[in-house]
Amino acid sequence: MENRIQVLIVDDEEDMRQLLKMYLENAGMTCSLAGSGEEAYRHATSNHFDIILLDIMMPGDDGFIVCEKLRHVSNTPIIFLSAKGEEWDKVKGLKLGADDYMVKPFSPGELVARIQAVLRRSHTYKDENEIVKAGFIFVDKKARKVVIDNEHIILTLKEYEVLLSLIEHHGQALSREQLLEHVWGLGYSGSLRTVDTHIKTLRMKLGKADYIDTVWGIGYKFEVPTNDISS
Repeated sequence: MENRIQVLIVDDEEDMRQLLKMYLENAGMTCSLAGSGEEAYRHATSNHFDIILLDIMMPGDDGFIVCEKLRHVSNTPIIFLSAKGEEWDKVKGLKLGADDYMVKPFSPGELVARIQAVLRRSHTYKDENEIVKAGFIFVDKKARKVVIDNEHIILTLKEYEVLLSLIEHHGQALSREQLLEHVWGLGYSGSLRTVDTHIKTLRMKLGKADYIDTVWGIGYKFEVPTNDISS
């Protein structure tokens, strides 16, 4: 029982909360429920969860607000579950730090598969012990933690994996297709713009340690300037 996936389900509709709970508990997960954004934030900041399923359209603090608040204090993977299927909403959700976005209605099987895929990616580097140094950036692979000038930089799961993929291919130009394959997997059917969106937010968070260069016509490259290598 100790290894059961801990899920926080956030939705203002009681029937939807109970339905999701039934789906996921049948799949062997343990679920906690929150009916508002404010309640979700309290739960998420006072308990451990492996993943958060977050509705967008709620009274008070909506899902976007909750996600933005949580990303200041937590790296817990977040999947938006929403009836809002417009591309603008998906892009906004990813920019705020969500790790995936599902449009209602969806099948129980797809939801379970998406949760498992996000968690697989989040644990990809858990058994590795090394610390990677790249200029001012320190990456603790075991803790999935990025530190710049002794400050812990809060990254989403996919931002972290994009950064690590670029670092591990230092000096090599990676196409958007390659980054999609490395980070989102071969089965991902989203737009190449997903990569650009994550690179943009990643650059803002890295600040002076933004060593990501755009390689026009190809994609992106990570290269630390000579002055920063010995820093």
